[in-house]
Amino acid sequence: MVPGADPEAVADEQRRAHQLRVVVDLTCAVLRQGRLRRAEAEELVAATRRRALELFPGKEDVFDLVLAPRFARLLEEFVRPRDGARVLPFRRR
Repeated sequence: MVPGADPEAVADEQRRAHQLRVVVDLTCAVLRQGRLRRAEAEELVAATRRRALELFPGKEDVFDLVLAPRFARLLEEFVRPRDGARVLPFRRR
């Protein structure tokens, strides 16, 4: 602990950080399952962002810098394309 830091404030920040870790880990696990449609996955990420900002108000830049790229990669890798998206067939020559 930092000398002179308020123990209650430190404990509160640790509690909020733990909650954020749980929410982020759970969101990542759900995205990795690959069962969500694109809109559902994007709403899950948006809800996670809202919760992160409830826990740490004013930290939008940190979320966008640290967590948004992680979620974007998971969306790209594991989430089905938007409804109506076409996958072009492979044609042999």
